[in-house]
Amino acid sequence: MAALICGSLAFDTIMTFEGRFADQILPDQLHILNVSFLVPTLRRDFGGCAGNIAYALKLLGGEPLPMAAVGSDGGDYVARLRQLDIATDFVRLLPDTYTAQCYITTDLANNQITAFHPGAMQQAHLTSIAPRGDIRLGIISPDGRDAMLQHAAQFVAAGIPFVFDPGQGLPMFNGEELMRFVEQAAWVTVNDYEGRMLCDRTGLTLDALSRKVRGLVVTLGAEGCDVWVQGTRTHVPALTPAQVVDPTGCGDAWRGALLYGLEKGWPLERCAQLGNRVGALKIAQRGPQNYTLDFTPE
Repeated sequence: MAALICGSLAFDTIMTFEGRFADQILPDQLHILNVSFLVPTLRRDFGGCAGNIAYALKLLGGEPLPMAAVGSDGGDYVARLRQLDIATDFVRLLPDTYTAQCYITTDLANNQITAFHPGAMQQAHLTSIAPRGDIRLGIISPDGRDAMLQHAAQFVAAGIPFVFDPGQGLPMFNGEELMRFVEQAAWVTVNDYEGRMLCDRTGLTLDALSRKVRGLVVTLGAEGCDVWVQGTRTHVPALTPAQVVDPTGCGDAWRGALLYGLEKGWPLERCAQLGNRVGALKIAQRGPQNYTLDFTPE
């Protein structure tokens, strides 16, 4: 069975600053901030949440169906997906715009500063979700605002349970809109910062939010993640990676594993354990789609 992955396909330009942002930014001078970071290393990778999640799910043996829009420069990305045997049925090519572009600068503490040009992603809502026999579940990951709103409603209309994964798109929505997403979703995933913002905007605690869905997961980076099911929290510790090289795409790798486990009918805690394992492999490699598995999922 397939998983429909709504989100972005993007080109990631990844740079490394060989210092710490905190040493270069004066907290009492933020109102006149003017900084420049020397980045001696630079690489361009295939990225975007839908692409990264699809890559992880395919590695694990799942059947991802990314739903996204690319621009006139997106032909190479579509070709790559097909080379990976990832279906492109729901990838729309728009000739009058660029593919989304993400510019990421990472410091030695793995903090990141990101600039994002949405490009074709802003028209992702032009593709609609309809019932299809082979689609068992889906995910709403960061995408165009209209696409996230419309695709969530379309998942519900199609009877397809989905994960709400707002990521860096969370600030686009007010409390009422976020509450609607939660009530429509079967599962919710956020990192710890996003979790605090979700609670602040909806006025609900993580305990209360978890009672509205089948499960809620808060990822905690190197600390692992917290799995909430009907108000009960279970901590799932992280695995120690072979090395810490690049955090870009770790969250997406985790979510690909989540979809794999959910499709298999696993308990959420077991899904999280697999996510932590795949995330540890990803962080040891540069770029969001350049890692391989060193195990066979059970």
